[in-house]
Order: sequence, then C-alpha cells, then structure tokens
Amino acid sequence: MKKILLSSVVAFSLLQGVSFAETFAKVNGDEITEKDIAALMRAMPGVSFAQLPQEAKDQVVNQAVERKLLIAQAKKEGVEKSKEFKEALESVKEDLALEVWMRQEMGKVKVSSSEIEKFYNQNKTKFVQPETAKVKHILVSSEADAKNIIADLKKAGKNVASKFEEFAKAKSKDGSAQNGGELGWIAKGQVVPEFADAAFKLNKGQYTQTPVKTQFGYHVIYVDDKRPTTTLALKDVSGQIEQNLKLTKFQENVRKEGQDLRSKAKVEIIK
Repeated sequence: MKKILLSSVVAFSLLQGVSFAETFAKVNGDEITEKDIAALMRAMPGVSFAQLPQEAKDQVVNQAVERKLLIAQAKKEGVEKSKEFKEALESVKEDLALEVWMRQEMGKVKVSSSEIEKFYNQNKTKFVQPETAKVKHILVSSEADAKNIIADLKKAGKNVASKFEEFAKAKSKDGSAQNGGELGWIAKGQVVPEFADAAFKLNKGQYTQTPVKTQFGYHVIYVDDKRPTTTLALKDVSGQIEQNLKLTKFQENVRKEGQDLRSKAKVEIIK
C-alpha cells in the first residue's frame, strides 16, 4: 500500500498547477500541449520540465510528437475496439479511481502549528547542521613538494589567499586545480579523516603548516571560512515538518481505512 501511495502522490504532484494551455508543436494539425508533456514527465519523478535545459526540452517535445503519431496509428488500426484494449482500460480506470481518492484524502489531512512545534521540539537533533568549513587544497605526490609549497606560502604575507590559488592551479594534481583548489563547503564526514582532522583545526584564513598525508598523496589545506554547528530555526523547517506529518497521518489513515474495510468484507484467500 505504501508503494501505491507514494507513486500516487508523485503522479499527482506532477499534474498540479498544469493548465495544459501552452502549445509546443503540431502534428497533422493536432496540438502537442502541456498535457502531452506531463504524460512523459511522469516517467521522471522529481524532474520539472520547466527546469530542463533547452536541449532536453526539445528531446521531450520530440518524444511527445512521436507518441502522438503512434497513438494516432494505433487508433487507425482499430486497437480501441480490441478485447485487450478494453481490459486494459478497465484496469486503468481502477488505478485512476484509487489515485483520485487518495489525492482527495490527502487534501483532507490537516496539521496544526502546535503539532509542528511539538515535533520540532522533540526532534531538534534532526535539524542540526554540523560544523562546516570552506576549503581549498593543493595535492602533490611527495612530502618534499608539499613542504616547498608551504615554505613559499609563508613568504606570501597578506597575499597568501591569492598565492594559494596560484600554486593550486600550477602544482596540484587534483581535479580542483583549475578552480584554485576550491572544494567548497565540507563537513567532517565528507572527506577522509586525516584531511578532516587537519582542516577543522584551522581557523578562517589559515593553512596547514605541515603536509597532510592521505591515501591520495600529500595535501596543503587552506580554510576560506568556517560555520559552527547550528540548529535550524523552526521557521526554516516548519514547511518540511508539515509535509512529513501530513504524509505520516495520511499513510496511517489509509492503513486504518484498509483494515476497517477488510474487517467488514468477506475475504477468502485461495491457495
């Protein structure tokens, strides 16, 4: 039942807000609208057509054109009159009826502000953002090379940040070299322990004074900025909590409804 529920929620979330007004193409005078696009996008849960790059949008539209042509050919050959089609149609009607009912039931679920606040207060650990650091690094093969880079950085004075980027681009073996060694914001668990231990001991604007050895080689690490461990405020997560509570309530309602209907029905399992 949970799988049915989740697939239904996804399917209808993709359809919500679609007016089907825009026309993307015409096939023998028949329009390709947002309805045709939505039919294809349902195969890609979580992906929005509007957010696709233009090349991908063009591919989807062309797929919709081919789909429209194949549908027309199927109708021309009289597939709608076949027994197989009629049986499949009945099955689709049943699935659609269940999905529409679930959407209606989902709309009835309400979550109060007090419920949201209670969940937040009882689960604050779930909303903790760990300490993070914005780092750059230079990766070289030998300890001697790393020591030479550190020695040169010590001569840079106030220009150490720009010098670090310059050295990273010229000497680092890592793929981040072209970006001046930039790794962005990282948490301790996102990198190997040796790297994390060294990076998180540094303050903003500092770099490692000795080479850091890992399985990849020898690193020189620079910290651009740091963020302490923080707990997200209720206002920042209330929407997420509301949706989670709604889904939990909905699943429980469907489970109870299924049990109630089963208790009143005459069910015979044939083995």
